Amino acid sequence: MRTIVGREQAAAGGRSQIEILAEEVRRRRKERGLSLEQLGTLAGVSRSMISKIERAEAVPSTTVLSRLAEALGVTFSRLMTPAVEREVLLIPASRQPVLRDEASGFLRRCLSPVLPGRGIDWVLNTLPPNGSTGEFVAHRRGVSEYIFVLKGRLRATVGERSIVVEEGDSLYFEADAGHAFANLGSESCQYFLVIDASRAR
Repeated sequence: MRTIVGREQAAAGGRSQIEILAEEVRRRRKERGLSLEQLGTLAGVSRSMISKIERAEAVPSTTVLSRLAEALGVTFSRLMTPAVEREVLLIPASRQPVLRDEASGFLRRCLSPVLPGRGIDWVLNTLPPNGSTGEFVAHRRGVSEYIFVLKGRLRATVGERSIVVEEGDSLYFEADAGHAFANLGSESCQYFLVIDASRAR
């Protein structure tokens, strides 16, 4: 699935969101001493796709971004936003990175700032009627996820287990297994997702 990055997101220093993503992926790959081929093997993503991402010539799906973040040992939001040093940070709605999968209509809005030494992602996800995220790759051991359904009914599949999460329900799970989410209703499902990688091993 091709993903559209919200172009209205004003990027630091006048850079577009796609350029920030390209720079972060390239910088973190080089910091870890990985070639394009090595990162591709770790992430299960083709070398050519990573090369295009690093040149800001391709916008990856949320699944591909999730795989790259996991392989690079960082959170999803850290790839989308340049690190800042502030402890108090307002992120206006217009500057929150937004990704949308064209094929599925899955919308992902990154709410959390990227702060050095932190491993928390806070995301607002919206799934269209009967929509699905597709399967996300298993995280490292110690990574946990928290869900709160704001609107609709959500099916969470974690490994071999399937759980229905109703509006107002919350869910916690250890995310070191493949996982996916699906909207069970005829209206959009909106839910908060928190990914805690602070205890990742």
